[in-house]
Amino acid sequence: MTAIRRGGADDLEAVAAIQQASPGAAGWAVADYLEQDFRVAMEGNRVVGFLVTRAVAADEREILNLAVAPDFRRKGIARALLGRAFDDAFRGAVFLEVRESNGVAREFYKSLGFKELSRRKEYYDSPTETAIVMKFHSC
Repeated sequence: MTAIRRGGADDLEAVAAIQQASPGAAGWAVADYLEQDFRVAMEGNRVVGFLVTRAVAADEREILNLAVAPDFRRKGIARALLGRAFDDAFRGAVFLEVRESNGVAREFYKSLGFKELSRRKEYYDSPTETAIVMKFHSC
């Protein structure tokens, strides 16, 4: 069973490996995650996924990054990470950006109730690509 807990410095190496193996994920400096709301998904002693969010207002949050290790994808890990975050911290609007080409992620977010809000041309580098801004409103 997947356990979700707060992430810490000891998790950064595993999180960096997951991020590297996830071309659709944001390429942030993983040490910066320690300054945000940082959660990891565990299978036994192994970090298999992570979620990083931040508050942007009293009733608004932004998802900065969400990724799951390739061999653990499509097993409900990302859904569990977001579910725990929604239960613990999210009240109000939740925003995120996703690469226009990342159809799998866009469909995943839509399945959770996120709606496409707008586009940001040339938002991403390597390669240059449009971002789709998505929004969810939790109660």
